[in-house]
Amino acid sequence: MHNCCSSQEQVNGLNRHGWWRDAVIYQVYVRSFLDSTGDGIGDLAGVRAGLPYLKKLGVDGIWLSPFYPSPQHDHGYDVADYCDVDPVFGDLDEFDQLVAAARRLGVKVLLDVVPNHCSAEHPWFREALAAGPGSAARARFHFADGRGPDGAEPPNNWHAMFGGPAWTRITEADGSPGQWYLHMFTPEQPDWNWRNPEIPAEFDRVLRFWLDRGVDGFRIDVAAGLYKHPELPDSDDPEIDARTRDSVNPLAWNQPEVHDVWRHWRSVCEEYTARDGRERLLVGEVSVPSAREHAKYVRPDELHQAFFFDLLGAPWDADAFRKVISEAMEDIAGTGSTVTWVLNNHDQVRTVTRYGEPAPEASGLGAARARAAALLMLALPGAAYIYQGEELGLPEVVDLPDDVLTDPIFHRTGSRARIRDGCRVPLPWSGQASPFGFTTGAQNAKPWLPQPEYFAEYVTERALADTRSFWHLYRDGLQLRSALPQLGEGTLRWLDAEPGVLAFVRGDGLVCAVNFGTAPTPAPVSGIPLLTSGPCPPGVLAGSTTAWWIADGTSEP
Repeated sequence: MHNCCSSQEQVNGLNRHGWWRDAVIYQVYVRSFLDSTGDGIGDLAGVRAGLPYLKKLGVDGIWLSPFYPSPQHDHGYDVADYCDVDPVFGDLDEFDQLVAAARRLGVKVLLDVVPNHCSAEHPWFREALAAGPGSAARARFHFADGRGPDGAEPPNNWHAMFGGPAWTRITEADGSPGQWYLHMFTPEQPDWNWRNPEIPAEFDRVLRFWLDRGVDGFRIDVAAGLYKHPELPDSDDPEIDARTRDSVNPLAWNQPEVHDVWRHWRSVCEEYTARDGRERLLVGEVSVPSAREHAKYVRPDELHQAFFFDLLGAPWDADAFRKVISEAMEDIAGTGSTVTWVLNNHDQVRTVTRYGEPAPEASGLGAARARAAALLMLALPGAAYIYQGEELGLPEVVDLPDDVLTDPIFHRTGSRARIRDGCRVPLPWSGQASPFGFTTGAQNAKPWLPQPEYFAEYVTERALADTRSFWHLYRDGLQLRSALPQLGEGTLRWLDAEPGVLAFVRGDGLVCAVNFGTAPTPAPVSGIPLLTSGPCPPGVLAGSTTAWWIADGTSEP
């Protein structure tokens, strides 16, 4: 953004000059963005080809999902080598070309790093399996003897986030039943033991490898994890991880030692910043029970940012939105950081579907609410993350057949209730039929997940040509964030409003008013960012102002 503070303003000792404080980052799910080779899977060359599109949209940076060598049991979040590129996505030379192209366009590049667990095919885990009980190799992970007769029961009663027990028993080299190892997600993703000094040292090497290649920072997967309770005791609520993906076991998450990791990583980033003046960013995926706990991760010497998922999880209700926004502004912004807002990502049902009927087409109420929520997010103080396809108004694909589903949650639970394939269907770029320009090369190439026929309504070329599309809403909103000094970083002041309307002032005289559906529709009405001068629209707010940013969540534009 271009409206960062120009002075060296300090809050709690933290420099408020960072580019990241009010940046808008676009999440690229690499395998679903754009395929350059014709194999039906997106790749780094496809991301490079799409950079001009993202620059035109107006984002400040991109976050790349994992592209490291991996058996792809969880689409790259099971990493076999943290310092290379899986051939399906390209190679290190292609990565370097991508970073250079982004640098020329002024687009930051963030990588997704996965420090809580690795792949069962990682060389260190293979070594641990062969080394035997009590070995130094096994000490890098959480291996333990089982309970009960012959050690046939897991070491404790923890459940995995993706379903089933959090422990898997191995067969030892001599063929006998052996120890158990911990995996808070799937058996193919063994958890690292961060109490072993080899692990933090290894990730120090990983960070420096990519920082030396020019990246601007990291998105950190499972940032509240890493450390487990040292005694690995039974949980008082063993089903906690089985209820929802957002429920976390407090014995395996949010342990106090994890903050030492982020202090060290912050020091590494600042070391590189001191060399060349380019500030590197750490943004964490932090799953904790409250905004107050969340705030501990973004203290001045820890992570720069952490995703604030409470807004993503809030129901479509003015009071609910106001509550979570107020808590974030009080607890998180109070640390000297800025809140990192998000409405969509690769793990969640898309807003168009989440806010409306669970129908495959983006029409009616869900689309109107998604547009209004986008404008609300872009008007809030702090940073924002946009998930690919969000700017096209893509709905969740809810009718994928069972035989194409790849999400390990589905295969471990047999349930479609929490699966994530529907938001990961490859993007539609052009044309009237699949593959909609997503994949080129082989004439009969098929995207790795099937695209529905109705994606023809959302192709990028059509969105760019229609000034009333979701794409133009996002592009105009991003331009206004850059142009208006009242937006971006700062504070907000709530205004009294009619029931069902959320309204606040940004800076000097800019009001954001969002109709959640129970108040008279603001006049003039637009689903596109709109600034008007004059008095307050009747029936919405009391008083008057000089400028309006109006979002109507009650009907299509």
